[in-house]
Amino acid sequence: MSNSEKLGSESAYHKDIDSALEDGFLRRTLDTFAVAYRANREAIFKEVDERGLIRQIADAKDDACRHMEELYTQFRAEAEKRGVIVHRAATAADANEIIARIAKENDVKYVIKSKSMTAEEIHLNTRLEADGLVVDETDLGEWIIQLRHEGPSHMVMPAIHLSRQQVADDFAKATGDPQDTDVQRLVKVARVQLRRKYLRADMGVSGCNFAVAENGSVSTVTNEGNAEMVTTLPRVHVVLAGLDKLVPTLDVALTALQVLPRNATAQRLTSYVTFMDGAGDCAASPTGKKIMHVVFLDNGRTEIAKDPIFSQIFRCVRCGACANVCPVFRLVGGHRMGYVYIGAIGLILTYFYHGQDKARILSQNCIGCEACKNVCAGGIDLPRLIREIRARLVEKNGAGLPMSLLSSVMKNRKMFHNLIKFASFAQRPFTGTGKDNVSYLRHLPAIFLGKHQYKALPAIAAESFRDRWARIKPVLREPRMRIALFSGCAQDFIFPDQLEAFVKLMTALNVEVDFPLEQTCCGLPLDVMGQRATAIEVAQQNVEAFAHKKYDAIVTLCASCASHIRNVYPEILEHSPYRQQAETLVQSVQPFSAFLHDTLGVKAEDFNQSGEKVTLHLPCHLCRGCGVTDAPRELIAQAAEYVPCTEEDVCCGFGGSYSMKFPEVAAQLLENKLNNVQASGADRLVTDCPGCVLQIRGGVEKKGLPVKVSHIVELMAENVRTRG
Repeated sequence: MSNSEKLGSESAYHKDIDSALEDGFLRRTLDTFAVAYRANREAIFKEVDERGLIRQIADAKDDACRHMEELYTQFRAEAEKRGVIVHRAATAADANEIIARIAKENDVKYVIKSKSMTAEEIHLNTRLEADGLVVDETDLGEWIIQLRHEGPSHMVMPAIHLSRQQVADDFAKATGDPQDTDVQRLVKVARVQLRRKYLRADMGVSGCNFAVAENGSVSTVTNEGNAEMVTTLPRVHVVLAGLDKLVPTLDVALTALQVLPRNATAQRLTSYVTFMDGAGDCAASPTGKKIMHVVFLDNGRTEIAKDPIFSQIFRCVRCGACANVCPVFRLVGGHRMGYVYIGAIGLILTYFYHGQDKARILSQNCIGCEACKNVCAGGIDLPRLIREIRARLVEKNGAGLPMSLLSSVMKNRKMFHNLIKFASFAQRPFTGTGKDNVSYLRHLPAIFLGKHQYKALPAIAAESFRDRWARIKPVLREPRMRIALFSGCAQDFIFPDQLEAFVKLMTALNVEVDFPLEQTCCGLPLDVMGQRATAIEVAQQNVEAFAHKKYDAIVTLCASCASHIRNVYPEILEHSPYRQQAETLVQSVQPFSAFLHDTLGVKAEDFNQSGEKVTLHLPCHLCRGCGVTDAPRELIAQAAEYVPCTEEDVCCGFGGSYSMKFPEVAAQLLENKLNNVQASGADRLVTDCPGCVLQIRGGVEKKGLPVKVSHIVELMAENVRTRG
């Protein structure tokens, strides 16, 4: 089944994911790469101002996007002065026809290519082969996947999904001779085979990393040297570049080059960086000069450039880092994380370049961990753009009856809360008590659970926090601070004990807590599902709920709620009448760990030292969404013995509705997390997000592991010293 067919069917797509998860070699390879990449990238970026460079690239590329037409005109004039013929193609089909015509006019029979994602975008090889041309890829990875009739599984390492045994088999078929699996021998075989292709080629086709308008030059950035052979040996050279590759000056390109190799392969610089400034000498050409063409591809780019939200995708330098750090890519590989372009940027580009039908399922396979945004060389807000695609797809095609009903219920706060209360009664025949006296759904038939049996599911609390509030609300005579509590759905209705622990802790620290009963879901689940209109409605309800009193801070024990309110409310309420009130809410909201550590400034003397060995899971939305990393570790050390855990900041697999849509992936992410927790030797794991508690505690309960899982507030409340 083709990739296109898999993306047209949810069942086929899930079968493909299952197949990838069962591929032991793929899993080991991507896992090893992901771990090494993170360490190597961190080390190589210590030499430069990473954030400063990314801001420079973002600003320069945004400016180039705004002046795309002027840069194209300038580039064309400068390139033509230097003997280059410049073309502009409105569509992928137009670009293919232009290049096919160039080949025909120059009596080309053999074409060699260096790696070009733009050529993959337009399926250039297929078009040229239809004219009887022999087209050979020369990048080693691209040549391997060409032999297999596959697309790339990564933008920089297209054959990363293949073993050396598979490559040896492919080379044996290509050469007619048995091949050894030794990597160096295989490289030598490829070198011999490709040299023959270089020498017979009539035309070379290359991609382009930067098209510099000030002097009409084009560039390639490679490690193998094949691009230099492709662009120099044949008498005809065709450069294929998207209009988004235009930059005004060489300085902009050189600035980007300080980040591109570091982000792609953790190198200071690739082995080859070549700038081609005009048609050079060429003995094979009748005129003694290279026949050089540059084909600029639009394919929707000029329209995207006008989009105030999506124009930022043109900051992309095709480094592939968004895939390198993606926990989903790490498990299933690139062929399930894109159509042509791979990774988070691939999910977005598929929507624009290859059809909304292909993007519909792909756009759902993002867990929302924000790891991609954290490393993007152009500072692209990739998670936001993926959510925006979902919203546009829902707006155009509808969300289906179940999601529409859920949306209708959630925008009516009282109906939503009453429905949850009813569910707490209805579940009683199916609940049972597990470890640490926690209630779980125990007696549901397996047929109802399907792939969700990898973890124990928590029961809805018999009494919600909001129903307890009047009874437990403390009264302080002279509080040091007055704050409001934003609960979120999970803690209000599933884990109210976490909120009670918060109230106990704040009371001990002489902080007065208020709980506005008009608050509701933060709206993150709705926005993730593409229900933008309802997400806006519930956001406005929350703004209204906290608008009538002045607080020193608004604290939430859900990192996902904190991140959503702080980062997404300003976007979705930009044109709302609640915009100004929303700004006050956004500025006031703090995640629990940051509030306790930074705002209250608690010290070790505020807590008893339990001696318990405690490790940490850093929620994605805490460390990346809110930028909080050190506070939880230091808080743990004040009340217990902090035990580091491998990959504390890697996603646990919950992702809200993601774990419902892709339980097979969520289960494996959880398995990895639990393995790391066990290896830490800790007695307890704490985290600062109820969703992560739900996921990790459910896995611990299912496996019967001797580890206690709780919210960090519970650890701190258990050990706080009561003031006399």
